[in-house]
Amino acid sequence: MFAFPNPVNEYAARITAGLVVAVAVATLLTGWVWGLVALAIGFWLRVLFGPRISPLALLSVKVLAPRIGHAKLVAGPPKRFAQGIGAALTSAAVVLFFTGFQPAAWILLALLIVAASLEAFMGFCLGCVIFGFLQRRGLIPEDVCEACNNVTLRRI
Repeated sequence: MFAFPNPVNEYAARITAGLVVAVAVATLLTGWVWGLVALAIGFWLRVLFGPRISPLALLSVKVLAPRIGHAKLVAGPPKRFAQGIGAALTSAAVVLFFTGFQPAAWILLALLIVAASLEAFMGFCLGCVIFGFLQRRGLIPEDVCEACNNVTLRRI
């Protein structure tokens, strides 16, 4: 039940990030706090269950990514880590908003928009880079993502 796919279709991940950008920009422009809550819930659903329950991920994986054609497979653990960062940022933003620190909440949302835009439009996963940095420093065990360290496994 609490599973995240490994490997992950990078095109689906990028489409999901693009959808996150769209929802986040709309939320920021309108100031509608429930968009922020929806983003946080979506991130938690993706972290805990992969793309099976999250509406944005389901749209990406089942409808939009298949239209691109072939899949480009990448390691799942760094993508899950990146989703966890998104969950932490949006959850903190929700807490900040409801405790009276709305400007700080919108700043966190703007940071999320930057990170998700990098993934969606340039294929640069900031969370994945942080994951690799932490793994090289020994803070994430190598067996969590052997394919991240072993280049020969990336082609499988």
